[in-house]
Amino acid sequence: MSQAKQSPARQSAAKHQMPAPWAHGVSTFAGIMMIVGGAFQALEAIAAIVNDKYLVVLPNYVYAFDLTVWGWIHLLIGLALVAIGISLLMGQGWARVAGIVVAGIAALINFTWLPYAPFWAIVVIAIDVLVIWALVSSRQQAKVA
Repeated sequence: MSQAKQSPARQSAAKHQMPAPWAHGVSTFAGIMMIVGGAFQALEAIAAIVNDKYLVVLPNYVYAFDLTVWGWIHLLIGLALVAIGISLLMGQGWARVAGIVVAGIAALINFTWLPYAPFWAIVVIAIDVLVIWALVSSRQQAKVA
């Protein structure tokens, strides 16, 4: 269909579409950020598993588990993020959806981790949000291209 026959909204959208290399760049960014976020999760986990006295425990916290349990949860999520990030960089199609799901779970888990290590949890949540944005953006751009 030529641009003359398209609606004005469609013509405007066509002008602002990003080329396919942009989608690849965003996907690469997401893969690298997943690896970094997974490494941060793993470091957070090691702190909880090895020396849980390092973290301050608040009394009467709704999501109060043994810090070693939280550590293992963070370690599993961190390893999943690293593995999915590597798969995404290798071009695996399933890694986009898996990355969105696991980054979302990681953000929620880190929200519950806020009372234990607030700054660290906020940093990891920010990385998870960036990963979700990048994966959704690259998926939309891949459909357009």
